[in-house]
Amino acid sequence: MNFVFISPYFPRTYWNFCDRLHRNGVNVLGIGDAPYESLEEPLQEALTEYYKVDTLESYEQVFRAVAYFSFRYGKIDWLESNNEYWLEQDARLRSDFNITTGIKYEDIGSWKRKYAMKPVYSSANIPTARSHLISDEAAAKAFLEDIGGYPVIVKPDVGVGAADTWKLENDEDSQTFFRIKPPVPYVMEEFIYGDIYSYDAIVDSNSEPLFEASSAFPPSIADLVNEDLELSYYTLKEVPPVLLDMGRRTVKAFGVKSRFVHFEFFRLTRERQNLGRVGDFVALEVNMRPAGGYTPDMMDFAHATDVYQIWADMVTADKRLLPESGQDHWCVYASRKDSRTYRHSHEEIMERYGKNMAMCERMPDILASAMGNQMYTAHAYSEAEVKEFIEFVQQWA
Repeated sequence: MNFVFISPYFPRTYWNFCDRLHRNGVNVLGIGDAPYESLEEPLQEALTEYYKVDTLESYEQVFRAVAYFSFRYGKIDWLESNNEYWLEQDARLRSDFNITTGIKYEDIGSWKRKYAMKPVYSSANIPTARSHLISDEAAAKAFLEDIGGYPVIVKPDVGVGAADTWKLENDEDSQTFFRIKPPVPYVMEEFIYGDIYSYDAIVDSNSEPLFEASSAFPPSIADLVNEDLELSYYTLKEVPPVLLDMGRRTVKAFGVKSRFVHFEFFRLTRERQNLGRVGDFVALEVNMRPAGGYTPDMMDFAHATDVYQIWADMVTADKRLLPESGQDHWCVYASRKDSRTYRHSHEEIMERYGKNMAMCERMPDILASAMGNQMYTAHAYSEAEVKEFIEFVQQWA
């Protein structure tokens, strides 16, 4: 089997995907714009060959790299980056090289466009916030009148994470937004008061889950970035039953096959007409790739498993070969910013939580604005332990 992996070095732990494929006997063919010498040794060992391009932003260069691999090794069986940023390019390459194990370019609209996701949710009877594509202030005003006014969220119809996302609370905010907004299609959406929970899954070619997990996140990553706050979140011991059902229905509605997915839902903290009561789940958006950062590793820690191996077995065998561990608990992430002074020192954190520490390292600069400069990730055995850990790590001096 020939598997082309785009940008296999980002995030850093993605070398594990390549390693497990290699262990399963796959030819792993890497494409990236980082020098081969800069790749970590485990990734180098997992790759059958690596093709360096000047930039992954150049479709022509990446196309040429895939063509080279096709000429040298024969038909490409899989192509994937597991990265939101390259999702559309991955699909275009599959179409151009007739790779049938993933979504094609002509079908990717509802996977990438936030507004196009809404009818799919509706077809599965999954509630979601009302939204509208806005082109100018007149369109925005009409939508505001329809939903009963501010606050609202505006975000690019196609975007990654919380980039260029705004919360508008009055006409002045709206006027400022339209004055400086980027020249791309934007979605305006009614504001939902709630906490964010994820449904994460690896699904087979029949859209059946081989692995399922859930994490709880802060209500707004955008606020964390804009206000220079610290990120904390945690992987749950088990997926809430209602969320489990909604996640599986979302997989079926979007026709997801043979993928690692990360779906986001609000759990309402205020009742919202036409959506639900406090505690109900409301769909936010689908992300057709693994959860960001080191969350896959947190899933491993929380469930004593190896999601990278489960994913690789899905690719090569279309089934789960690793048994359930039966050792589920919580895993918690708490970060710090270099710009802030904290009450407890690094040494105090390690002395108190060292025995439960799963990861402790500096974050890449490209992720630091959202995920912090220094991260601590620990095992926890109750939600009370989760909250105590976050408070101890992030308490300001």
